[in-house]
Amino acid sequence: MIIGIGTDLCDIRRIETALERHGERFMKRVFTEIEIGRAVRKPHRTASSLAMAFAAKEACSKALGTGFRRGVYHNTMGVVHQPSGKPDMVLIDGALKRLEELTPTGKVASVYVTLTDEYPLANAVVVISAD
Repeated sequence: MIIGIGTDLCDIRRIETALERHGERFMKRVFTEIEIGRAVRKPHRTASSLAMAFAAKEACSKALGTGFRRGVYHNTMGVVHQPSGKPDMVLIDGALKRLEELTPTGKVASVYVTLTDEYPLANAVVVISAD
């Protein structure tokens, strides 16, 4: 059973501008260490990688039904990748609490994410299901 769906489109140029203006301060405020580490490994794709993570966080906040409030913030969600490259979302603190509130008793929630980019845009879709 689907309990939430969210999508977001992020302009990579916006992330490039934020990186130029605020650099590490911006990265540490919005992204997890794992997201930053993955992004900086390929300097020519740093902004693109961060834009996809940003879009995933936005999409996840929509799927949780709150936007960025009620304990759901950029730092409570993070994109991680399996060895195959498949992206996953990790939720902590307020985002995890919200997921638990949405999950019907006796069900187990799963968060699915897909990411793509084609300069100048990055896109993410998040689906939350309970089985």
